[in-house]
This record gives sequence, C-alpha cells and structure tokens, in this order.
Amino acid sequence: MKLKKKNGIVFWITGLSGSGKSNLGNIIFNEINKNYGKTVIIHGDDIRNIYNFKQYEKKDRIKLGIGNAKLCKLVANQGVNVIFTTVALFQKLHKFNRQNIKNYLEIYVKSDISNLLKKKKKKFYRKKTKFVWGLDLRPEFPKKPDITLENNFNMPLKRLGRILIEKIKKKIKPIKKKTN
Repeated sequence: MKLKKKNGIVFWITGLSGSGKSNLGNIIFNEINKNYGKTVIIHGDDIRNIYNFKQYEKKDRIKLGIGNAKLCKLVANQGVNVIFTTVALFQKLHKFNRQNIKNYLEIYVKSDISNLLKKKKKKFYRKKTKFVWGLDLRPEFPKKPDITLENNFNMPLKRLGRILIEKIKKKIKPIKKKTN
C-alpha cells in the first residue's frame, strides 16, 4: 500500500457482532502507535452511545456508517491514524471508504454466525431482537478486504492480534522515526 505522507492511516476493522473486532483493535493499538505514529481508537458502539443513536434499520445504519467514515477521514487528514471497529457490513460503505479515504486499510474479522450464536456473547444473540446482522439482516461482507483474519475462537485473541500486526506490516511497512 502506497501511503499519502501527510495523512494518517484508517484501520477499518469490520465483521459480525461478537467476532472480536473491538478487542483486536485494543490489542493492536500500542503496536500501531509505535510503528505508524500517533493513533486513536474509536469503537462504533461508542459513537452510537455518544449520540444516543438507537436506529438499527438498514438506511439508518448506512447513514451512521457514512458519518463514521467521514469522522475517520477528518482525523486521518490531520495526520493521525485511526483504528475504527464497527460492524458496518454494507458494500456501499466499503466502496465509499475506498473512494474517499486516502490511506484506508480494510480488515475483515471473519467468524461463523453459528459460533457467535453458541457463545451468545451479545445480548441480542440471546433474546429475540430485530435488525440483527446474520439473523434477519443479511450482511454484505467485504468483497476484497486488504486483510482477512479468521476468528473461530480456538486461539487467544492476543495471539490473533499478533497475527494481525504481522499481516498489517506486510501491507504497510512501519514508518521509520527520525532521530536527532
């Protein structure tokens, strides 16, 4: 990946709810900060909570996703890297990101819905809820993510995080820091 030097990198981590996106984002944060410069982490759920955004229909999710992408772009255009963790499984959104965010790295955390249902980590997997990805909302998984990481819950997330960092380093060489 050829980086635009003035811009930060947007590490867009997407996948089904409960697949480990937020935990992986937290795990890789220090390495990204060390190897690529100043970095912030934003979780899609935090944005929802900040704005008390309770709409879950497709059109509302797309609108929120585009807004989140614009926020990531705003921060990255100021030279700060963004690790953004979100479900946001829409082709329209993936396409928007590729066209509008200069240093964009799409990371897809692939998990089987049957494993997520068995684990029942998320409340909406335990009780009947409307507009749930993989149940009554058909996910539009990334067609050509830059990195695909399988999480079948048979390895510790810290180890999966190390694997993710290695995949990122293959895509984007760490930035050498200037020494005085």
